[in-house]
Amino acid sequence: MVSSPPSDRSRSLGALLSPLQELTRSYPGLEGAVVGEFVCDGRRYVMPRYRLRGPETGPTPIRLGLFAGVHGDEDAGCTALCEFLAALAANPSDASGYDLWVYPVCNPAGYEAGIRENGTGKDLNREFWRDSAEPEARILEAELLARRFQGIIALHADDTCDGVYGYAHGRLLNEALLGPALRAAAGVLPLDPRSTIDGFPAKGGVIHECFCGVLAPPPGQRPRPFDLIFETPALAPFDRQVQAHVLALDTILAEYRKFIAYAQHL
Repeated sequence: MVSSPPSDRSRSLGALLSPLQELTRSYPGLEGAVVGEFVCDGRRYVMPRYRLRGPETGPTPIRLGLFAGVHGDEDAGCTALCEFLAALAANPSDASGYDLWVYPVCNPAGYEAGIRENGTGKDLNREFWRDSAEPEARILEAELLARRFQGIIALHADDTCDGVYGYAHGRLLNEALLGPALRAAAGVLPLDPRSTIDGFPAKGGVIHECFCGVLAPPPGQRPRPFDLIFETPALAPFDRQVQAHVLALDTILAEYRKFIAYAQHL
């Protein structure tokens, strides 16, 4: 798969997802589905989801939710999730012990229009768990409630930063996973060194506070899953953003696998 930004002609779900659709026909461990649909300005949009099950390593696989494209103009995360799945299909052992539920384009109307907001002009990353009427938020909330993920990773890009950073939401496990991911991604893009990012205190690219209404686990879910937001600099070369996202995902999976193995031996 080629890491290149979508052109005006190819900015469509079909163009982005066609390689994954081909993979679902050749690799039995990858399944594709539509988890919801809605109409905006007379156009019908669908919310795609892919599920990849790695080789089993125990009685219960680790169920993770991976999300991108909540902001429609952040294309690199969408492409990165597609490339990440393709790489795992080629090397299934890298997904051992995992049951991955992947939502590569959470804002299909915004993605096709090349805009941050959805088709009604809302920033979807302020709509979650706030009784939103936006169909994208309702579809994804239903998925989060039904799947009860053990971990959630959201990929984003920021056009006001020069380096990678992320949100750990004030939890030690989140920071323990995010730190190595940022260091891995810093091999292709610099780490954001600022002490204040997005208006929040930051250290080593890690932010512990966050905005209200971002895509997150259901408020009442117990035990709480890990919950990470990973950001690349949106003005950096597209292929490097994609590579940084994939490196971060690979690292988080490897680190969490070690954490689970350690916890089982306590």
